[in-house]
Amino acid sequence: MGPAGFHHCPWTAILLSASLLTTWNPPAAAQFIDHADLLSNTQMERASLAKPILTVRQSVVTEQRDMADFYCATSAVNATIHWVFNNSLLVLNERMKLSADNKNLTVLVVQREDSGFYLCEVQSAFEVGRSDDILLEVNYGPDPVSIKLDSGVATGDVVEVMEGNTVNFWVETQSYPAPTYTWYLPTDSIQPLPTGQLTIPAISREQEGMYRCLVSNTVTNSSRLGVVNVQVLEKVTAPYIESPTLALVENATSVMLTCKTSHQRVGVHWYLRGQPLMPSEHLTLSSQNRTLTIHGLQRDDSGPYECEVWNWGSQARSVPLKLTINYGPDQVDITQGSASGVVNTIEAMLNSSLTLHCWADSKPDARYHWTHEHSSQVLAGNQLNIEALRQEHQGIYSCTSSNNVTGLTRSASVLVTVVGLQSSSMSPGVIAGIVIGILAAIALVIGLGYFLYSTKDRWIHRRSANDTTNSNTEPPTSVTQSTPESTRPNKPMPVYDNMLKPKGEDRGKKMPSPPPVSPEHFYEKKPPSAAPEGPRKPLPRIPKQPLVPPVPNRNKESNYEALLNPNQSLYCKINSSV
Repeated sequence: MGPAGFHHCPWTAILLSASLLTTWNPPAAAQFIDHADLLSNTQMERASLAKPILTVRQSVVTEQRDMADFYCATSAVNATIHWVFNNSLLVLNERMKLSADNKNLTVLVVQREDSGFYLCEVQSAFEVGRSDDILLEVNYGPDPVSIKLDSGVATGDVVEVMEGNTVNFWVETQSYPAPTYTWYLPTDSIQPLPTGQLTIPAISREQEGMYRCLVSNTVTNSSRLGVVNVQVLEKVTAPYIESPTLALVENATSVMLTCKTSHQRVGVHWYLRGQPLMPSEHLTLSSQNRTLTIHGLQRDDSGPYECEVWNWGSQARSVPLKLTINYGPDQVDITQGSASGVVNTIEAMLNSSLTLHCWADSKPDARYHWTHEHSSQVLAGNQLNIEALRQEHQGIYSCTSSNNVTGLTRSASVLVTVVGLQSSSMSPGVIAGIVIGILAAIALVIGLGYFLYSTKDRWIHRRSANDTTNSNTEPPTSVTQSTPESTRPNKPMPVYDNMLKPKGEDRGKKMPSPPPVSPEHFYEKKPPSAAPEGPRKPLPRIPKQPLVPPVPNRNKESNYEALLNPNQSLYCKINSSV
């Protein structure tokens, strides 16, 4: 059927058709026209041809194996044939081939994209005919298989999952028709499943290993295997730090801290005072960070220290460990009262109170004791109190601090001077000492005086006895009338430096013999009178018995010498000058 205008002007329609046939003459190579134009012309011409018949040698083919051969049968003569694929004009490619009359379409190597609906259109003059659709099914696959988990890790990678978690596996592949799935688990169990999803609730360490999935296409007779390695990570628990059991002392050679954990496949991190620990020459880590070594331990290395274990899904940190590092005592400081300044000397008033404090930095706290230079008493404690200062409190006080762990001892001293001391303030001991010293001196003087007096008395009595003896034998001869020739013809007279000399007479001339000295001269301590010019009268005899027995008669000169010098040491000390 044509348009309505063509019924009123039939000749116009004939001329238009002839014009169209004359002007539109496509080349033989152009085998396709627009389907919409073809339908439009068909409607406009209201012409119809016999319906072509489309056949295919094999409607179900296998990718990469089979070929598809279509044939469009039509009774039209000089007709043009067009091929339609999925309601669109077919675009040929290098794998497709048309016969010379376009009735035969061959797909040489079938691909999955060739699957779909095919038909042919026949156009002759103003008539168009369309065949029925034929479905070409292309079987393919399965393609290479990849197994993915919730984490999205692809096949071939090591997948880490947390122990106790539910794990979902998905198989990704392309296949037509739908394939079958068979799972091979690490426990060697086989689970055929209709889909490519596998769920394992609460996975455990025993379920880790290689997971395999075999994907099979029974139509293509092809199979593919997917593999994934699953590691089940334990949910880590908190570790703890193992430290030496012995007491730690400053300046020790080294100290080792070990991070203890029951987990194997975990990493270890160390923290110092809450911050990541940076290794150095002073702080070194082992190859797997399990052991921390502190070289040359110092008091500021006390920490706290923490170690953390971790894996892909969890982490846990130890309880902070603070080291107790023993040191000291350091310098000892002595302070007075509530003042904080260190003192070396102190002057305090008599009867005033005094409080001394002793302190040294040490861990553990040092022990203190006080000593005084004038006392053997030892006072324990870091504080020394004296309620009322006296003279015996003066002197040097020493405070000694000691640390039993480090074995170190230090001390400091302070000089205390008591101001305002008086004589009455002397202690009874001092007074007693002074009194005893005075009495001893007095006794010594008395004893010496008695000794001298006794010696003198004995000497006087001996002198008196000698004088009495000489007077009974012979009176002394005058020195002036004596000559060396008459008295001692062959022996010179002795000269004494302590004998009296007459006035004006030279020392070289001979002096007269001194008169005999009576005992009364020593008792009265009077000097003898000057000798007279003439000869002296002899002393009257004393009617007394001598104190000592008379000595035998000897030479007068010898008797006189013995009388004059009975004791040389005492006699020489007598000064007979007026």
